Amino acid sequence: MNFRMPAAGQITLLTLFLNYSAIAGGLPQSNSRKAPTAPSAASQSTEEATHKEPSVSDLEEKAWLILQTGLHSKKAAQREEAVKALSLIEGNRQAIRFTLRAMRDKNPRVRAAAASTLGELHATATLPVLRAAISDKDASVMLAATHALFVLKDPMAYEIYYAILMGDKKTSAGMIQSQVERLKDPKQVAQMGLQEGIGFVPYAGMGYEAYRQLMKHDSSPVRAAAARYLALDPDSISEDALIQVAVADKNIVVRQAALDALAQKSDPKCIHRLAINLDDDKSAVRYRTAATIIRLGSTEHRKQPVK
Repeated sequence: MNFRMPAAGQITLLTLFLNYSAIAGGLPQSNSRKAPTAPSAASQSTEEATHKEPSVSDLEEKAWLILQTGLHSKKAAQREEAVKALSLIEGNRQAIRFTLRAMRDKNPRVRAAAASTLGELHATATLPVLRAAISDKDASVMLAATHALFVLKDPMAYEIYYAILMGDKKTSAGMIQSQVERLKDPKQVAQMGLQEGIGFVPYAGMGYEAYRQLMKHDSSPVRAAAARYLALDPDSISEDALIQVAVADKNIVVRQAALDALAQKSDPKCIHRLAINLDDDKSAVRYRTAATIIRLGSTEHRKQPVK
């Protein structure tokens, strides 16, 4: 005798089978869906802390680490860029100490950059070091030291400039005669200025890369000059433009000029917008931004009320 299950029983059995399959497969059941639970207050605060932007102090610390990495790099070009960046941190003893250490670097380009930086830092206490650098065996270092002495209003600078002009020493300034002979040739002076960016020949203030691009009819030196002039513009629109250029322009010369202008403007409110540059793939931009953030951070600390 064949047993046949009633239709109602078949439906019940099929429903039970589907519910079991849904549970086994981890799928939501049609009659047992639950409303999503709201995240706890603790998890919300943890998530907010994760996405909270770093403090100015944190960015300053990161900036110093980046600069020190550049200053201790095995590549002379990176040490040179890091030393140049220190020129933005006027009045900072650590910047002066690092620059003095760079004056003993084995590479003359780094020593020349350090001499120029001491002048830009207005580090009058380092005058003996700069006077000693006049006798450096590399003429580019001597010229950079001379320019720094001129900035610091040391009379020795005039003696050296006289020697360069007349091809002889005005007094016993300690210059190496072979350097004076080399400086008699305008082509060699120009070549030295281009290679070192030492601020001696008229165009050397913009550095070799800027001059090279200018000779290729590139507009970047003009744009870089415009960026530096905007440092004097009190309009917030100009500051916003400088920040945009500093973080996004395609030309490294223009980006550095914009950073210089922002450092001069001394507005700490732009620190967080510049922070992205601390991870830039261009070392010159990283170092220049790090120095700018340190300088702006010191401005921020001075503005904070004394408790």
